[in-house]
Amino acid sequence: MAKIVSEKDLLERIDHCSKCLDKKFHCEKGHRAIVVCGGTGCLSSDSQLIVDEFNRLIKEKDLEEKVTANIVGCFGFCSQGPFVKIFPEDTLYTKVKTADVKEIFEKDILGGEVVTRLLFIDPQTKEKVQKQKDINFYRLQNRNYALAGNGEINPEDVNEAIGFGAFKGLNRALHMTRDEVIQEVTKSGLRGRGGAGFPTGRKWSFVPKTDGPKYMICNCDEGDPGAFMDRSIIEGNPCLVIEGMMIAGYAIGAQDGYFYVRAEYPVAVKRLAKAIKDLEEIGLLGDNILGTDFSFHCHIRLGAGAFVCGEETALINSLEGKRGMPRPRPPFPAVKGLWGCPSVVNNVETLAVVPTILREGWEKFASIGTADTKGTKVFALGGKVNNVGLVEVPMGVTLRQLIYDIGGGIPGGKKFKAIQTGGPSGGCLTEKDLDTPIDFGSLVAAGSMMGSGGAIVMDEDNCMVDVAKFYMEFICDESCGKCSPCRIGTKRCLDILTKICDGKGTLEDLDSLKELAEVIRNNSLCALGQTAANPVISTMKAFPEEYRAHVVDHKCPAHVCKNMMEYYIVPEKCTGCGLCQRGCPVDCIHATDKPAKIPNKFVLEIDVNKCVKCGNCLSGCRFGAIIKR
Repeated sequence: MAKIVSEKDLLERIDHCSKCLDKKFHCEKGHRAIVVCGGTGCLSSDSQLIVDEFNRLIKEKDLEEKVTANIVGCFGFCSQGPFVKIFPEDTLYTKVKTADVKEIFEKDILGGEVVTRLLFIDPQTKEKVQKQKDINFYRLQNRNYALAGNGEINPEDVNEAIGFGAFKGLNRALHMTRDEVIQEVTKSGLRGRGGAGFPTGRKWSFVPKTDGPKYMICNCDEGDPGAFMDRSIIEGNPCLVIEGMMIAGYAIGAQDGYFYVRAEYPVAVKRLAKAIKDLEEIGLLGDNILGTDFSFHCHIRLGAGAFVCGEETALINSLEGKRGMPRPRPPFPAVKGLWGCPSVVNNVETLAVVPTILREGWEKFASIGTADTKGTKVFALGGKVNNVGLVEVPMGVTLRQLIYDIGGGIPGGKKFKAIQTGGPSGGCLTEKDLDTPIDFGSLVAAGSMMGSGGAIVMDEDNCMVDVAKFYMEFICDESCGKCSPCRIGTKRCLDILTKICDGKGTLEDLDSLKELAEVIRNNSLCALGQTAANPVISTMKAFPEEYRAHVVDHKCPAHVCKNMMEYYIVPEKCTGCGLCQRGCPVDCIHATDKPAKIPNKFVLEIDVNKCVKCGNCLSGCRFGAIIKR
C-alpha cells in the first residue's frame, strides 16, 4: 500500500476507497458481494468456515472478478446468527450453517433466487423478512456511531475503513487548535461511556498544557458478566477506535496511546494489532502524520481479566507492571497518571464516537438524545429476552422499548420481573420503571445506573435473592482487597445471602444486610467498592416480600434456591413413561400403585430425601407432569 504522507494523499485514498466500497455495496450489474458476520459469537458457530466455503465455490466457478466474500463485524442480532448478507439486494440470511452455503450460492448467487427458508421470521406476523432494515430488532436503533461499519466493512482491511470515512475526523482535527478540538467534543455533550458518565471534553481539558510526556489510554477491560460491547466494537471496526484515540491524543498533546485489552479477547486483539501495523505502514500512525508536526504511536497491553482494572487508577497500576489496585485521588490521572505523567483514560465506546463527532460536527451528535445525555449508547442485551444481542440506541429510548420493541419481549409468554443495568455495579429495575428513558440521570434516579452497557433481563422464574447472591459472588472474587469495607464487607454480605438462600436466614440478617450495604457504599476506596452493594440494595428495595419469604416462610417464591424447593410429579399428568427415571442420576424416582394415563403403567413419585435436585427429571418430562414447589 502506498504511503499517505499529506492531506492530499489522504483525500485521494478516501476517494478511491469509497468508490471501491460503493461498488461492493451497490454492485454493478452482474456483480455480487457476500459478507458474513465475524463477531466472536458467530465465529464460534463456524462463520469463518462459511466464508471459506463461499470462496471455494467462487474459485471453483471462476467468479473471482464478479463475486466477493469476506468477514465483517458483528450484526448485533446474536440469537439469529451466523448471518450471511448479499449485496446489492441487501438480502439477510439467518442461522446459516456450512451445509447451507451451497444452496445459497447456487440459488441466490448463480440463480438470483432468494433462499426463503433462511430468512428471518417475524414472531408477530409470522412473515419472512428479506432486508435487515425491515426487522423490528433494528428499527429503533441508530448504529451510526459506536457501531459504525459493523456488519458492513471488513475489519481487517484498512482501505475499507478509509472508504467508510475513517480519518476524515482526524484530518479535520489537525486543522483545528487543540482547544478547539476539546470544545467541539464538549459542545457535543459526549459523556464517558465506561460507566461514570463524566463529560469527555471536560476530562480532556484537565490535562495541563505543559511540555513533557502525556499519554492516552483506552480502557478495553470490560469485565461485567454478559457484557461484550467494547469487544464487538474493536472486532468490527478497530480503525474507528484508533482514530478516536489519535484525536484525543492530539487534543491533550499526547504522542503515545495504550490499548489495555483483556487477554480473553483474542479476535479483538488480533484485529487491533493488524490495524495498527497496517496504519503504521501507510503512514497514518507514526511521526509527522499527514505532513504535520503531530506524531502518535499506539501500543497494546494485555490485561489478566481483573474486573477492578476497569477502574482507571487500577488500570494504570497494571500498565506500569504493578498489582491492579486503585490509587487514592487526588491527584487525578489527568495531572499524575501513567508513570507520573498527565494521562487520560477513556473507554472503547467513548473513543469510537469521537471521529464521527469531528467528521460531522458537534451539532448532529448533540441533536440526538435527551437534555441530560446526548448521542447513542451500546447495550449488550441478554438474559430472558427473545432477541439477545448488541444494540445501539439513541439516548431517551425507554426500557420498555429496549426490552419489548428491540428485544422482542420475554420468551415463552413469561412475565417480566426485572432488568439489571450497569452490571454488578448497577441495580435491578422493575415493571414500574419500564417507561424510564435511558440516560444517565434517569437510571440513577430510578435506582440503577447506565454502567458500561450490560442489560440483563429477568422473568418470573428468577429469584432476586439468588440474583443478588450471584453478583456478590462476582464482586467478592474481583475485589482487589486493598480496603477493608470492600474486602471484608462484600464477603460478609455474601455469607448472609448464602445463609438466606440456604433457608437459614432470619429477620436480623436482613437488618445486618442493609447496614453492611450502606457501610460498603459509603466507605470503600474506589468505584467498584462504592457500587458493590447496589444489587443488594436495589433488590431489597424492589422485592422486600421475596426476602421476607426466604427468612420468614423459608420458601423461595421462584423455586430457585435448592434448599427451599423440591421437584414433584403431578399424579394427574403422569403417564408412567419412565423418561424421568432414566435421567435420574441417584435413582430416586419409583412407581406407585396408582394407574397412570398409559395402560399398564403406574404413576411415578420422587423420593425427596434422596433427590439431589439436578433438574434432569423436569427437563426430560415431555408431558409437563413435573413441577417445582
